[in-house]
Amino acid sequence: MENLVINHWAVLSSAFLNLALGALWYSPALFYNTWKTENGLTDEKFKNVNMGKMYTVSFLLALVISYNMAFFLGDIQTNWSWGLTAGFLTGFGFSAMVFTVIALFELKSLKYILINGGYIVVYFSLIGFIIGIWR
Repeated sequence: MENLVINHWAVLSSAFLNLALGALWYSPALFYNTWKTENGLTDEKFKNVNMGKMYTVSFLLALVISYNMAFFLGDIQTNWSWGLTAGFLTGFGFSAMVFTVIALFELKSLKYILINGGYIVVYFSLIGFIIGIWR
């Protein structure tokens, strides 16, 4: 464990990235309308949602994800390319695949799977890159 390197600022930044990337990814400029349609959601359903609570819980979960990635990439030899690769492999090979299996059994559409699975892959790739480069 003496060669373990955790940059807490990189981890914190990676957790904030979850909110920023999500705001962009699920914005009207990208996938918001299709995502809403594929989920059967309407703007009306969001009116009574406590968004502060939702964002707080999302940030805390992203912090756990980011620390987990930081421990996996904690070796002193980790660099940006291994961080990006490990992030992609984690996002695509583990997280998006599990998400896809669940979505298949929930009878979700391919669009739904690609939008959310794509977000997962991009997010994990980016946090791997950040943690890998910001040593």
